[in-house]
Amino acid sequence: MSNTRRDALKSFSLGALLFGTPAVAQAAPEPAKPTTWARGIENQRQADLGDGRFLNPIMAGDHPDPSILKDGADYYMTFSTFDAYPGLVIWHSKDLINWQPITAALTRNIGSVWAPELTKHNNRYYLYIPTKKTTAPDSKTTSWVIWADDIKGPWSDPMDLDLPAHIDPGHAVGEDGSRWLFLSGGDRVRLSDDGLSRTANPEHVYDPWRYPDTWDVEGFAPEGPKVTRHGEYFYLILAVGGTAGPPTGHMVIVARSKSINGPWEQHPRNPLVRTTSLDEKWWSRGHATLVEGPAGDWWGVYHGYENGLWTLGRQTLLAPVTWSNDGWFDFGGGDLSQPIAKPKGGTAQPHGFALSDDFTKDKYGIQWNFFNPSADEAKRIRRDNGVLHLTATAEAPSSSAPLITVVGDPAYEIEMEIEIDDGARAGLLLFYDQKLYCGLGFDKDRFITHQYGIERGRPANPYGKRMLMRLRNERHIVSFHTSSDGVTWKRFDRGMEVSGYHHNVRGGFLMLKPGFYATGTGEARFKNFKYRAL
Repeated sequence: MSNTRRDALKSFSLGALLFGTPAVAQAAPEPAKPTTWARGIENQRQADLGDGRFLNPIMAGDHPDPSILKDGADYYMTFSTFDAYPGLVIWHSKDLINWQPITAALTRNIGSVWAPELTKHNNRYYLYIPTKKTTAPDSKTTSWVIWADDIKGPWSDPMDLDLPAHIDPGHAVGEDGSRWLFLSGGDRVRLSDDGLSRTANPEHVYDPWRYPDTWDVEGFAPEGPKVTRHGEYFYLILAVGGTAGPPTGHMVIVARSKSINGPWEQHPRNPLVRTTSLDEKWWSRGHATLVEGPAGDWWGVYHGYENGLWTLGRQTLLAPVTWSNDGWFDFGGGDLSQPIAKPKGGTAQPHGFALSDDFTKDKYGIQWNFFNPSADEAKRIRRDNGVLHLTATAEAPSSSAPLITVVGDPAYEIEMEIEIDDGARAGLLLFYDQKLYCGLGFDKDRFITHQYGIERGRPANPYGKRMLMRLRNERHIVSFHTSSDGVTWKRFDRGMEVSGYHHNVRGGFLMLKPGFYATGTGEARFKNFKYRAL
């Protein structure tokens, strides 16, 4: 034993005698385990912790640009759905935490849907919908409006508002009852009294607050204007800094005016929300809307990317809002990585739904969507006695429209029984868009390996025209297993890593979604889609 160590032990023993300290060191207490999500059906993560608290996100997975509507004791929310059709799924809640889907409001492909606005005026519901042109025949870059007298529908056919230079319409009603859409860039446009057309050209009305030029952002990009009237003021809430790119870019800013016509005064504490460190749980936080809670308190919904999980897209976050004596409001909750007390009042309901599908019920639109479908794409689907028949089309997922679904878990497993006709090819995918996807498919003779949006290896297929296939995504590490009977499984000799399949690599603001496809000729038949979060 060294003199140094011997002397140290003597000193420790002397200290024990003098001060009553035990000669054997006490074990340090274990650090508290971080709070994690509650687990619901299929082990899906859910925000409601069951103890009066919740942990963000309230809507896991691809639910960006949330637009929320309080309608009496009910809350409705919808999100950007981009190229997924049917689109604009409307969700319902009575407590702001637990949500159920009720309908898909948009069925005709009018383009890639960005940042819609859901509102109610004179007992009628409206959706204002900005789109970017895609390859669909009816698509264009503009904003549209659809309406319904019942939130569950039917919703009208889209009407073009002819706004090709703006995105993100936010509905507002002035002190004189006039109707407006506030638009990207600090602009606005007057609407007709029925809200179904514009009556003038867009005008510039607000110069948004600007951040210091030393901040790391994607770009100025003033967007997502939302107007809330509270007390004697109209509050104009915007996002600036870009919605992706550097995690510190996206942010929430606010201005206010006593008239819908301005002038607009900048919030003295702008920005109210911003990711400031790469260590934070939620990145690129912004695009906020205020909503009054069931008990009269105030909350804000906005979106953010989960640290390390760009592939899940932007997820919906809920934060408390407090009003100050100066008439301004502020967002609480910090970086939203810790549990928060639930909104008071309201009534909880089950959250979400089972993603597993035995195809005995029609979940088209609510769960399953085509990517950038043609006008008659829905005719490819036929359900019969627990079998989904999908007509094969095109040569590969890059030229067809696969069926995809949103999931909210960082790790999960999907499984399906697949049978094909002689000329068909089918399989399971993780699909970002038609130029970036991965997966495993097969024809009657060979497997088809999909990687980086292209078809690569074609090893021999020993199963023929029918097999069970399993895809596991373990936090971006992807593996495949195949089986003839669902009992004995064989691991496929090709693994993949997909952490780069996201917007900052490819663009488009999308999510890497699980799904399935059928290409070639004839049809493929799918049974017993199973989902399980890991």
